[in-house]
Amino acid sequence: MRLFRNVALGAMSLALVLGACTSGGGSTSVPSASSAGTSAMLASTFVLAAPPECPDRPFCAKGLKETYGLEFKEVKATDAGGPITVEALKGGDAQVGLLFTSDPAIQTNGFVLLEDDKGLQLADNLIPVVRQEVIDADAGVADVLNTVMERLSQEELTKLNTAVTVDARDVADVATEWIKAQNFDAIGAAIEGDIVVGSTNFYEQEVLAEIFAQMLEGNGATVERKFQLGNREVVFPALQEGEIDVLAEYAATALEFVNEGAGEATADAEETAEKLRERLTESELTALDPAEATDQNGFVVTKETADKFGLTKISDLAKPAP
Repeated sequence: MRLFRNVALGAMSLALVLGACTSGGGSTSVPSASSAGTSAMLASTFVLAAPPECPDRPFCAKGLKETYGLEFKEVKATDAGGPITVEALKGGDAQVGLLFTSDPAIQTNGFVLLEDDKGLQLADNLIPVVRQEVIDADAGVADVLNTVMERLSQEELTKLNTAVTVDARDVADVATEWIKAQNFDAIGAAIEGDIVVGSTNFYEQEVLAEIFAQMLEGNGATVERKFQLGNREVVFPALQEGEIDVLAEYAATALEFVNEGAGEATADAEETAEKLRERLTESELTALDPAEATDQNGFVVTKETADKFGLTKISDLAKPAP
């Protein structure tokens, strides 16, 4: 689960404005481990840039130590997946940074997202949540939305976010072009009836909602859009009460929201999605197939650092330092 799900929607816009902001002076060089000795772990020579809460959080430094055995030279207090973290990495003040896995800054800056190979983070895969009545009326709705999820890789989600937040393109245009590129014309679900697609005020959910809306319209449905309704505390009750019919959600976060923090989410997307479906039953809702794409805590390094030390996954940070 993302540590800081309440990060302001404007974080990416802020990154554009504060591109020159840094977390302090420093060289662009990658630190040497020679003074630490050959038995030192690579992570012990690196600085981790992350929010101030990171040292005590189970999905940040604390979890990295417990799950991967990693201890860093320093945990540098920056921000929650924002411009200060980005600039710390670019300026060499940190060698590892916490960003969200669908953050356009990863692609824009050529950062390498390290694979969470031991499953520290919970499965916050994108997943459609839909009123059961809508699915019962026309199974084609599930077919259409599941097909979208099947194509939604991490790379594709990041591209969509980049187009909207970095390139400042119109959400509807971005959705139309993505759908065309995926060649979805062959679905032919022939859906009948009216469907209301909603979204929170988070740009990522709005672009996914627009993709859902256009796909449903392209397969016969009459669609009403209710976007930017507010945060989850506003939008999820609207779904439960039938004011909207379809919502793009995050599996682990949604599960822990509906179960009031019972701690049932895991790092397994299918397992978490199934538990979410069980929890949604009494609200007459269901969750469809999770996408490969996630929006959760991710740990990134620059390409220079990745190439120099052969880093592709988080456990690589436990290698002996050179």
